[in-house]
Amino acid sequence: MKPVQDLTESEATDELQRLADEIASHDLRYYQDEAPAISDADYDALKRRNSEIEARFPHLVRDNSPSLKVGAARAAAFAPVEHGVPMLSLDNAFTDEEVLEFEARVRRFLRLPDEPVWFTAEPKIDGLSASLRYENGVLVQGATRGDGRVGEDVTANLRTIKDIPHRLKGAGFPEVIEIRGEVYLGHAEFEALNQTAVAAGDRIYANPRNAASGSLRQIDPTITAARPLKFFAYAWGLLSAPFAQGQWEALEKLNSWGFDVTPEASRVADATGLLGAYRAFEARRPLMGYDIDGVVYKVDRLDWQGRLGFVSRAPRWAIAHKFPAQQARTLLEGIDLQVGRTGAVTPVARLQPVTVGGVVVRNATLHNADEIARKDIRIGDVVILQRAGDVIPQVLGPAPDTARGPEPYAFPDHCPCPLHTPLARETTAGGAETVVRRCTGELACPFQRIEHLKHFVSRRAFDIEGLGEKQLQAFFDEGLIKAPADIFRLARNEAVLSVLREREGYGEVSVRNLVAGIEARRAISLSRFIYGLGVRHIGETTAVTLARGYESLANFLAAMDLVARGDEAAIAELDALDQVGEAVIKAAQAFFDEDHNRQTVQDLAQQLDVQDAEQPKADTAVAGKTVVFTGALEKLTRDEAKAQAEALGAKVASSVSKKTDLVVAGPGAGSKLKTAAELGIRVLTEEEWLALVGPQAQ
Repeated sequence: MKPVQDLTESEATDELQRLADEIASHDLRYYQDEAPAISDADYDALKRRNSEIEARFPHLVRDNSPSLKVGAARAAAFAPVEHGVPMLSLDNAFTDEEVLEFEARVRRFLRLPDEPVWFTAEPKIDGLSASLRYENGVLVQGATRGDGRVGEDVTANLRTIKDIPHRLKGAGFPEVIEIRGEVYLGHAEFEALNQTAVAAGDRIYANPRNAASGSLRQIDPTITAARPLKFFAYAWGLLSAPFAQGQWEALEKLNSWGFDVTPEASRVADATGLLGAYRAFEARRPLMGYDIDGVVYKVDRLDWQGRLGFVSRAPRWAIAHKFPAQQARTLLEGIDLQVGRTGAVTPVARLQPVTVGGVVVRNATLHNADEIARKDIRIGDVVILQRAGDVIPQVLGPAPDTARGPEPYAFPDHCPCPLHTPLARETTAGGAETVVRRCTGELACPFQRIEHLKHFVSRRAFDIEGLGEKQLQAFFDEGLIKAPADIFRLARNEAVLSVLREREGYGEVSVRNLVAGIEARRAISLSRFIYGLGVRHIGETTAVTLARGYESLANFLAAMDLVARGDEAAIAELDALDQVGEAVIKAAQAFFDEDHNRQTVQDLAQQLDVQDAEQPKADTAVAGKTVVFTGALEKLTRDEAKAQAEALGAKVASSVSKKTDLVVAGPGAGSKLKTAAELGIRVLTEEEWLALVGPQAQ
């Protein structure tokens, strides 16, 4: 990977786009799917490289930069809850030097060269953040963090956790208070949960964090109630009145009101105390009974916290000191290739089972062919295995001073599927080859076809009740379902349903429920339809953007047909939509240019009632207009401004074109403002925008 200091501006632009897409994808897998694809350390490395590039090229910071985001969007299955005070994230420290610099920054900012500065040192629980709103001491609402501003309403589920009081004990609590903390599973409870799941043939979880998240975010609270979830309180959000002068005192108050707080937390002075606490936690970590992935340092005095304030999405008065990865050695017995939904081929190490951090590991990602070659990993090597952040294991390379495998690994040039279609390397916009190798078989490749189908029935796509991965795989193997439309034909194929009724494990009730689940999705929103197609780079958010932009299925398919043919006007129209860039355009062209894909979409559409996107308001000052926001907004966040415009019937675009009606420019507006002037487009300040929308925005 090219050092940041050696990147050209063009290379930096391309890499920032790639990093934004990759990080967004991992955010969804981590926060909503409870199935992270990379380790915490690898994820941190992606975000650090993004920040380093932005620091060198500050004018390239994008509206969707990962450095401006917290968490991921809430899932559609839960009602939205707007936090009274945003639930932000923490900056990370990975070395002692970074901790020393944190303490020095605090001193410089507060102008305290000699006075002792006290901190709390609290274990960083590896669970799911939650916020609990109490009014007059009574729990009235509970929510997940979501994207930091809007979370998911999981009140009923949180009420089932015994560590969360329904009514606060004692006295002295504010009339209104949002208690913040972490929902987690202990090691023993996690092992018992997975053993029960194995016995029942249900899904097992990769680690306690994913299990806690999956357990809390259940539609049925009785499922959550059956899971032994726990809760540690460590902070607060909205307050009607102050209740403590320091973080340490606040923890004591939270405990007196009936919350568990981490017993290992301590109050220490200066950098020496911080590093001493870190060493103590590092030694106690294996014995704590629950997962922690670092130590959180917070300035104790709340008035000093107020003076220090925030920068970007994190407080200046706190930092998370992350633990290094845990490692072990084992034998690499083989390398298997996994083909994903988009054809990406990922090599996976088949390992002699070994315990790392209390978990038995049998497989580990090798990322791609270039990584195997760079590390010279060979079958038969004794390799060093690492579970960075205690999530996904990875192979660092051959262990030194051990016997090597006989031959360097030769990465195949054809897909392992029965078609043996060629593998191709992608190229970037600048013409450089990427590390990803993809099967060119697309939907004709059996591996990709079944993964497309799994995506199609997944929770955020068609969400077909009663048709899980296990049943879908069985139907696929039997030839009953080969394409999405087959699912809906199956529901009305009485001959097949009669056979299923007689099959062990089904019966009349199961078949009736399966048919009901399928029929319930025969009427589907346009955004879910688009997302369910599984087109590369078109995630849930982009699908909503496309649905709103084209309004109907007929319009969308007609536009995609023109885009696939290279029609410049259609491509420009697609490019003007918010959050749509070159990666989405190329993916749409490739998908709809393929005859088999177009036929699959048309076949599916004939089975469905695809509902038009909700029509925007038509009676406001900005209804029907295309608006671009640029620069720094001071009274609204960018997301709030976009949501406000869309609620008033406007379309929000990310780039200025001839179709743009209004540009709202704040301080720091750059090239978009220049383009608007060249095209004669009306430009408003934030104040003028708010005056224009006026009472309509209420």
